[in-house]
Amino acid sequence: MIKDVFLWPVRVYYEDTDAAGIVYHANYLRFMERARTEWLRALGFEQDALAREHGVVFVITESTLAFKRAARFNDELVVRSTLERLRGASIEFAQTITDHLGGTVCTARNVVACVTRDSLQPRRIPAHMMEIFTGGD
Repeated sequence: MIKDVFLWPVRVYYEDTDAAGIVYHANYLRFMERARTEWLRALGFEQDALAREHGVVFVITESTLAFKRAARFNDELVVRSTLERLRGASIEFAQTITDHLGGTVCTARNVVACVTRDSLQPRRIPAHMMEIFTGGD
């Protein structure tokens, strides 16, 4: 199974912050979503093609976050994503956002389910994806 860490850099823009000048809490989820999308892209999977060709999309079914310190406007962050658990129709990710000094800003456990595009019913992750995720095991 893929245990490699995928790193995705993100800079905090003014629009990401709240009135106090710190990253609005929901935006950490956006940063993590982008990192998972880029992880899939790095593996050769485009989400629009998966929906069109295989009729599947991925949706968050569970998310647990812990905020450790505030990120602020113009900070350079890194989202670290690791596939922790793979099931027939879901993937569990451990994700950590760190600042430019390597300090932990936020940690999360995110579970993503594979569902049909039209009915949103659970569906097994396509075999060609599972083969890549498991390394052919």
